[in-house]
Amino acid sequence: MDKNELINTAGTVEKAVLVGVVMPGQTEEQLAEYLDELEFLAKTAGIDAQKRFSQQLAAPDPRFFVGKGKLEEITSFVKEQKIDTVIFDDDLSPSQLRNIENRLKVKIYDRSLLILDIFQLRAQTRQAKTQVELARSQYLLPRLTRMWTHLERQRGGTGTRGGAGEKEIETDRRIIRNKIAKLSEKLKTIEKQKATQRKNRKGMVRVALVGYTNVGKSTIMNSLSKSEVFAENKLFATLDTTVRKVVIHNLPFLLSDTVGFIRKLPHQLVESFKSTLDEVRESDYLIHVVDVSHPNFEEQIQTVNETLAEIIQDEKPMLMVFNKVDRYRDIKDDEFDETGNEKQTVSLAEIKKHYSAKKHPSIFVSAKDKINFDEFKELIYNKIKSIHARRYPYNNFLY
Repeated sequence: MDKNELINTAGTVEKAVLVGVVMPGQTEEQLAEYLDELEFLAKTAGIDAQKRFSQQLAAPDPRFFVGKGKLEEITSFVKEQKIDTVIFDDDLSPSQLRNIENRLKVKIYDRSLLILDIFQLRAQTRQAKTQVELARSQYLLPRLTRMWTHLERQRGGTGTRGGAGEKEIETDRRIIRNKIAKLSEKLKTIEKQKATQRKNRKGMVRVALVGYTNVGKSTIMNSLSKSEVFAENKLFATLDTTVRKVVIHNLPFLLSDTVGFIRKLPHQLVESFKSTLDEVRESDYLIHVVDVSHPNFEEQIQTVNETLAEIIQDEKPMLMVFNKVDRYRDIKDDEFDETGNEKQTVSLAEIKKHYSAKKHPSIFVSAKDKINFDEFKELIYNKIKSIHARRYPYNNFLY
């Protein structure tokens, strides 16, 4: 097992169950896709999902999120199978977290806490570590009346004391508030340094890779820049914005690989990582990478567009890059391919036709197998050339 993966105190992989609710306007198929992503998140955190529980509700139960009968069903399974952790696909209120944890007597994660744990594992640089620590402290502050299991995970690094108990709750709240203030000041200092670095690069055309997490941005970055940016088939393989100088046909530009977006990204992380996403805000051109082989890629596109709208006030020119065409399985004679995997319900040709009529230009590639990669590079080159010619009308010797 990877040394960064989470393990429980016995040294074995944590066993978990996943819990999701079908809300009005949703379908069971959508919930299944959401729980697929939640299971992938759990796997990224080194947690093994043993079973899924789902329920259709008009609204979440204010005490336990799920209904009483469903909670009893979950409780029985947790006790029988010696489950370590229960993970909910939605955010839980502090009182729901407390009530559920008191009833089940195991660790309870909601979606935000799981993502925060993954970010904590993945953070490498001083900036990313500070951002994650700040977001996690902001998340934990209103939840300090819980059973302390999550605070124990960061014992020694957060200024809190595992097992302090309810009687010291105000002391611990004050400690975390002080920590939040210090981290905020530290982050401001780092952001000023990063802003100076960006200012020094202002002369060059800047391009930013954006997209949902695990769509292949880092692989594209490696292919275009001929560098080795960490790429892995796990969510949030990299948190830090990587900037590389890229040259196509003697025309140089700066290419940045940004942190991947995800559905229901914790708002604490969005706020903390806004400075990291300055590379997106200050870029001249966006390359929106999409995993076209993912069954829910259109919802992922919507998630990215909504997140971009939060970050960028003025719309920027964008190229839609539909990656992983090598993994796309068209419908042919039956519902499954020769490996037993379910085929896509729409042909790739139909998707291409649909997106060819959209506002932003698009191209379908495989970064892994270099399918359509020369055409992809030409599209980038032509756009960079037009931006460069407009910005430097008397400096056309490069092209």
